[in-house]
Amino acid sequence: MTFVVPYDGGELARTALDRAEGFAEVTDEDVIVVTVVPKDQRYAREHGWLGADESFDIDAVVGRVRADIRELAPDARFEYVLTDRYATAGTIASKVRRFARELDASLVFVGSDDAGRLVSSLRSVGSTIAADDRYDVYIVRKAQPSAIDAVAARSRLFD
Repeated sequence: MTFVVPYDGGELARTALDRAEGFAEVTDEDVIVVTVVPKDQRYAREHGWLGADESFDIDAVVGRVRADIRELAPDARFEYVLTDRYATAGTIASKVRRFARELDASLVFVGSDDAGRLVSSLRSVGSTIAADDRYDVYIVRKAQPSAIDAVAARSRLFD
């Protein structure tokens, strides 16, 4: 089984990665982080992937995201998917869904403050990813600590 974490560098994506790593320790699963990278300077700057005076360079963007992920989750595998500069949230979500299906993901950890609500925005990447029933979804809505330590302690009882 594989855990997939869509990652854009935001606080909730970072928390989702942390939670995936915690669950992976307990379950001995692989964590694969995927970042969808639109070929757009503005998008890259908004996500902290480029400085204000830098022109778009895919190698620089991917290198920064990779370094960020390596710092947070050294054992996680990193993949990226390129898309055109005018990619909508729906396009980004579709690319993540396809990635998760191709890997036969068992669980996708989504950092989103509105994913999974009964009423959701059409522009939400998280709610679109959460709609796919081919994998389970763990939705991270708050960047506070989870109960993963309690889960780990309980799992040790059954070793």
